Order: sequence, then structure tokens, then C-alpha cells
Amino acid sequence: MGLNGNRLLLALLAAAAPATPATIHLCGDSTMAKGGGGSGIPTEGWGEYLKYSFGSDFTVHNAAIGGRSARSYTREGRFTDVANVVQPGDWVVVEFGHNDGGSLANDNGRTDCSGGGDETCETTYNGVKETVLTYPAYYKNAAKLFLSKGAKVILNSPTPNNICESGTCVDDVARFDYYAWNAAAELASPDVYHVPHKQYAVQAMKNLGPAKVNANYPKDHTHTGAYMADVMAGSFVLGLKCGTTALGKAAKNSTESLTSTFYGACIPQNSTVPI
Repeated sequence: MGLNGNRLLLALLAAAAPATPATIHLCGDSTMAKGGGGSGIPTEGWGEYLKYSFGSDFTVHNAAIGGRSARSYTREGRFTDVANVVQPGDWVVVEFGHNDGGSLANDNGRTDCSGGGDETCETTYNGVKETVLTYPAYYKNAAKLFLSKGAKVILNSPTPNNICESGTCVDDVARFDYYAWNAAAELASPDVYHVPHKQYAVQAMKNLGPAKVNANYPKDHTHTGAYMADVMAGSFVLGLKCGTTALGKAAKNSTESLTSTFYGACIPQNSTVPI
């Protein structure tokens, strides 16, 4: 076979080769992580259910780790570990907040510096001096790292704790919800998005009602059982479907199938931040 024949054969083989699916990388805490942070009591993180919304079109890499905050995930090099396997065209979902509060006066290694900008705090953790950044600063630094690898990034607000444990389902709003949104806004990149995951999860939990919700928090008010983890995954997918991302369009669920169930309606968002 001549040179042109070899080139033609290679071209045909390349065209026939199955496309490698892109990967959705998940960076978060126990509410997202495999196993969900349970110890002796079965719990599950919502990241384990995301794969069912994308089929074989995407691989889901759940890199969430229990007990982490945006700060400790950064300090331990976990964002870097994920970035090292990210390929152009991949997606990265970042969601922290459950472990980011507290006081640096009694530093547990997870608490962020207070503030919504570029404030820094000095601390000593485990005998090592550390300059601590704010929650949105950690979010923005992670997003920039993944953007440099050719990925698209979704900065989520954190899921709520059990909003129904009193017997009445109530709203849940925290500073981290705004910080996640504002981090995406300040980056002002067409490849950085925000999904108000908490708002969609709260909406679903209210529609389910206290009895169903409380029955599916088997350990405490933070860590979900399998059923509620699936609900949290579905609420994230609805947030995607109600937005503008190509990832939302790629989800196997239809917006109509989600909004016709307990997940509820699309939630209007500030138009200055893409979702």
C-alpha cells in the first residue's frame, strides 16, 4: 500500500474509533463523596448518583472527600491532583461550605478566613504557619487552575442541612451561597458557571415534606441516606437543565420530567452570572 493509501487507512481508523467520553470531575466534601461521611450508619453522597443522568456520554470522577473545606482541599493538594488528570473539554464541579465556617481562634484546619474578597488571615495549624484565604478566593483559584487545563467549571452553592428536622421545612440561606455566586461573577469567564444547588435542593425538600426528608437523614442533619443523595443529585441536574450550559443540555433527564415531579420549577437567577 502506498503512502496515500496508508494515510487513507489511518484516517478511516480514526473516524471509526469511538470517541472518548469527557469527564465530569467532582470536588467537594462528604455530602458529595462516596460513602457520604457515614460511620456505621449507611449514608451516601450525591456525587455517586450523578452518573445516572449522563449515561455513557460522560465519565464521572468523584474526587470529593469527607471532612474537607475549600481551604483544606487546597492545602492537601487535592485540586491540583484533579487538575493533573483533567483533559480539555472536561467539566469540574466545585461544591464546599459545610466545613468552611468556624473560628481561626481554635483552628481545625478547615475554617476559611472571613470575608468575601481577598482578605487573608495568618494561623498556625499542626505546627505549620499558614496564610488562610477566603472561601471565594479558594473557589476562584480552583476555577483558574481548571480553566488553564481547558476545562469548564461550575461553582456550586453548598447543599443544605436537613431543613425539615423541626417538623417544618424552612428556608436555608448562608453567606457561602452568595460567595459561590459572586466568585463566578467576578471571574467573568464564559467557561465558569454557577448553579444555586442549595436553592434547588431546598425546593425539592419542601415539596417532599418533613416525613420523607427526615426518614432519609439516617445519621444527623448533614449526611444523607441513599434516597436523599439521589434527590440532591437530581436537584443539581435540574439547576443545570434550567441554565445555559452544554452540560445541562447533555443530561439525559428532560427539564419537563424533573419539573413535573417534586423537584419543582426553574428558579430565576441573576442574569449577570451564567448557569
